Amino acid sequence: MMKTFVIVFCLASSVLSARAEFKIDKSAMSDKYWEIWNDQVQAKIDADIEKYRKADALFEVDAPAGTEVKVEQVSSAFFFGAHIFNYGQLGKKEWNDRYKELYGTLFNSATVAFYWRTLEPYPHSPRFACTYEETENFWNSCPQPKDQAHWRRPAPDPVVDFLKTRGCRIHGHPLVWGNVAWHRPTWIWDGFCPDAEKFALEQKTGVKIPVANWRIPVGTKDMVDNERGWSAAWEQVFAKLSEEEVAKTVPTFVKAYNDFYEKRIRDIAERYGSRIDSWDVVNESALDYHLFQGEKAVRGVACQRSVYGLMPGDYTYKGFQWAQKYLPKTAWLNLNDYDMRPHFFKQAKDLEANGCRIDVVGSQMHLFNPAESVNIARGEGPDHLTPKGVADRFALLSKAGKPIHLSEITITAPDNSSRGQMVQAIIMRNLYRAWFSVEKMNGITWWNVVDDCGAPGEPSISGLFTRDMRPKAAYFAMDDLVNREWRTNTKVKAEGEGERRKVKFRGFRGKYRLSWKGADGKQVVKLVEVK
Repeated sequence: MMKTFVIVFCLASSVLSARAEFKIDKSAMSDKYWEIWNDQVQAKIDADIEKYRKADALFEVDAPAGTEVKVEQVSSAFFFGAHIFNYGQLGKKEWNDRYKELYGTLFNSATVAFYWRTLEPYPHSPRFACTYEETENFWNSCPQPKDQAHWRRPAPDPVVDFLKTRGCRIHGHPLVWGNVAWHRPTWIWDGFCPDAEKFALEQKTGVKIPVANWRIPVGTKDMVDNERGWSAAWEQVFAKLSEEEVAKTVPTFVKAYNDFYEKRIRDIAERYGSRIDSWDVVNESALDYHLFQGEKAVRGVACQRSVYGLMPGDYTYKGFQWAQKYLPKTAWLNLNDYDMRPHFFKQAKDLEANGCRIDVVGSQMHLFNPAESVNIARGEGPDHLTPKGVADRFALLSKAGKPIHLSEITITAPDNSSRGQMVQAIIMRNLYRAWFSVEKMNGITWWNVVDDCGAPGEPSISGLFTRDMRPKAAYFAMDDLVNREWRTNTKVKAEGEGERRKVKFRGFRGKYRLSWKGADGKQVVKLVEVK
């Protein structure tokens, strides 16, 4: 039988009440659930965490033998992240302040939005900088924030500046993605395919490609319908023409398509190259690789058939080539996807064989449907979210030979009752522990931090906080893991003879502060890193 955890939290009053108590209530889950996540499973997870996340440390200290040395971990080498898409947008200063305080305390990593459609709503006019429409004053007086085109899409400059002050690792998402409703601007087709080429394509195929006003708010039903219409129209086109024939029919557009993708990466790299630590270079491309590319990363085509409709030819390969050309070598380049079938890591290997540098593979996991969480609580959840399923999935993904970033995590509460919040917290806690124990894992990024702040169609109760920034059980459970269970703080004795003394301990990988009193009685501090 697992123990009941009683955790007392003392946090700054600017974030939460000065004192809050959290208890894991095992009765929220069925006996069948606890049979799956039993003591033996938990012991295996603990053993793997000890093996893969900790290291033995040995450091010299200028202290007399026998001196007590205080060991305090000040940061983790593992990335505990969240997206920061609602920066300044929550409607009240106190809510925004609580939200901001999480970055650098609970989260040491943040994903910044670089979705093309909202970053560059008009050609050649990226909205990098802060304007009045990006300020808290604007959002605090905005009666319907979700109706704004830049809801969940803050300008990057102020967000990056803020994260630098908090010491957070910064992850950009994404550079290349084919989705029209969320990413690819409609103005590329609307404004840069000549009417003569549009007419020629229609004459050859009988298909009229839908033209969308690029002012349609992102994520709205109109935009989603347009995206579906775009994809369906190109499916009809490719039923009649080959990729080569399409390229010959609309050559001006195909060239512009490729040129704008490259320009986008170049522009972003020039502004943020030295300031952002890692990038999702290409997002959700594995299905194209599997279905339409014959599982070949490089085919030499100018444009290609895609689940998104039409994309530049070999766009995944080109995306990495452009990223390598324009971004600094210090930036980690990620291949990110939700499709974890064997063709995903096969694609990664294929890209590498063709000269692409892939530093990290990104994997997503979204429990969007509250009913899924109910089933998990009953012990009837999906196989890939059982301890064995987690181990099997990441054993497969580890074959890519790269660090793994769990790049988008959603765990929805069945409801926001006390019991519903507890179900969410327990699912999160056990999955985070299982993921944290995977050898190749280097980070986990929670997606929507605040309830009712997700994209249209995403659940309204998947946050760690309610819409008015009241902490939910999952927040306390996560904080317990990140800031207590997975942080090393201890005291050791200086050992050795002669002038050189040493301290040794075993701790979680990260940066530490060693402190002791010197022979003169003054405090001595040494900063070290356990790797």
